[in-house]
Amino acid sequence: MARRGLNANGASDSDAPKVKLTKESFQHGLRIFRYVLPYRTKFIIGMVLLALSSATVMAFPWVIGKLTDAANGKPFVLSNGLTIGINQIALGLFSIILLQGIFSFGRIWFFTQVSEFTVRDIRQALYQKFVTLPIPYFEKNRVGAITSRITSDVGVIQDSFSLTLAELFRQIMTLIVGIIFIMMVSVKLSLFMLLTFPPIVVVAIIFGRKIRVLAKATQDELAKTNVIVEETLQGINTVKAFTNELFETGRYTASLTRTVQAALRSNLYRGGFVSFVIIGLFGGIILVLWRAASLVASGQMTIGDLTSFALYTIFIGASVGGLGELYGKVQSTLGASERILEVLEEESEPTHQKALAGATPLHVHGDINYQHVAFSYPTRPDLAVLKDISFAIQAGEKIALVGPSGAGKSTIVQLLMQFYPLSGGRILVDGRGLDQFDLTELRSHIGIVPQETLLFGGSIRENIAYGKIDATDAEIQTAARKANAWQFIQSFPEGLDTVVGERGIKLSGGQRQRIAIARAILKDPAILILDEATSSLDSESEKLVQGAMDELMKDRTSIIIAHRLSTIRKVDKILVIDGGRIVEQGTHEELADNENGLYANLLKLQFELS
Repeated sequence: MARRGLNANGASDSDAPKVKLTKESFQHGLRIFRYVLPYRTKFIIGMVLLALSSATVMAFPWVIGKLTDAANGKPFVLSNGLTIGINQIALGLFSIILLQGIFSFGRIWFFTQVSEFTVRDIRQALYQKFVTLPIPYFEKNRVGAITSRITSDVGVIQDSFSLTLAELFRQIMTLIVGIIFIMMVSVKLSLFMLLTFPPIVVVAIIFGRKIRVLAKATQDELAKTNVIVEETLQGINTVKAFTNELFETGRYTASLTRTVQAALRSNLYRGGFVSFVIIGLFGGIILVLWRAASLVASGQMTIGDLTSFALYTIFIGASVGGLGELYGKVQSTLGASERILEVLEEESEPTHQKALAGATPLHVHGDINYQHVAFSYPTRPDLAVLKDISFAIQAGEKIALVGPSGAGKSTIVQLLMQFYPLSGGRILVDGRGLDQFDLTELRSHIGIVPQETLLFGGSIRENIAYGKIDATDAEIQTAARKANAWQFIQSFPEGLDTVVGERGIKLSGGQRQRIAIARAILKDPAILILDEATSSLDSESEKLVQGAMDELMKDRTSIIIAHRLSTIRKVDKILVIDGGRIVEQGTHEELADNENGLYANLLKLQFELS
């Protein structure tokens, strides 16, 4: 099944083509209703109140008709001979209105509770699924498309639970009960009305579909203009550096012009549709009323029956018109439901299995052994990224992975974290294959300091404590000192409570790296991965970060991915990776002495550039 996300124009999925309403799509979409089951009692009460509310509405035209007859000297006589006068009928009408208000309040209250709790559960289930999905899923799907599941699509479901279902039930009930009532009033007039309305309804549906298509085109054009604004503001430095302010203004103006043209086409049809409704629908009502007036004149109907019939006719016309719009909403709901279920049915990583079962905590020494490891990305199985990788690391040993960009260095450590399944070979930790470990337990013993540190938008304290959620302030301060971060943290007025901003934007690159190192120190992992952690820093920051990393690597199995070869002179072993293979391995001195080797060439090149 093709995935849906943000389209190429940046428009939301909720604007994507609706799912065709078939028996299969309807049954599949209804599976989302399993989230209503915990609140089925409130849902049933809401449906009962909705039925009572609709019943009071449908009783209104009938009572109005009796009131009209009573006003014209024809009182309402019950089957037991009791005569009901104008006052009693008016009081009954007020009672109906009062009951309608009570039932409507109750229906809204119960449906709102069902809607809010159900949507909360769906969002919770989606978020839990998101954070347990494997890395390849996020590489195949855009972040905008993924987040639209929990925003736009869930919003559509929420509207369905709170509004669409109630309106659909009300309109269907109005249509059925209305037809029954007009048949009871006058069979002849009812048949005349039912022959008049269908052609009008068919044309209205055709108009409605065309308007929806044009409205979507307008939304798509508007989405394009929003993309231009977002891109320009995000890259404002580049725009100014290349003096392209006028170019971007012209691009935005052209896009706005296309949006206006699409909106005018849409509103042209909308105006034609409104005119058709006024002329066609009300013209049909006039025809029906003309026929009804003829029957009244010939004594075949009372004025009260005419009044009731006219009101029921208006109710039926409104319900038929409303059903056309509701049909589109039902299609959107089924589409949103299908996309949400697609995510929920994705296979999650087997995380937290032993933790949930209460098993004994795992102890990892840090021996690592790669045996003939091969890997290709699931999306490109024909392109080998790693080929027959074999090496061993003893607990506490430090090794470095070096080589050209794209050689496979980062992939080697990602496989240790089990971000991807192996295409061949085995990886052993402490003599056990990765598949024998609980995924969460193994990752909890691996710490990583990436090249581009991602900090969350909270405080420095929260970001350091991410390595150990229940850490005390004393533990956080100790980790910050070991990471050479405490000095700059103390320089902030708020100290550890300093808000780092979105993605840590308020901190420098070196400060972010030291926060990441403090986080890793606090985690206290047995295995440490340093992924080019100093490659983008200036000399002063690099010295501070390098000192922090030296502290972090003490007594830990460490794997260092480095572009700056000067930072790995003290490691126990260097593996040179090229084309997915290990082409050289040894100490810095051994590899540097091999003048024809790749490492020596890389070292010479960096020396010349520096």
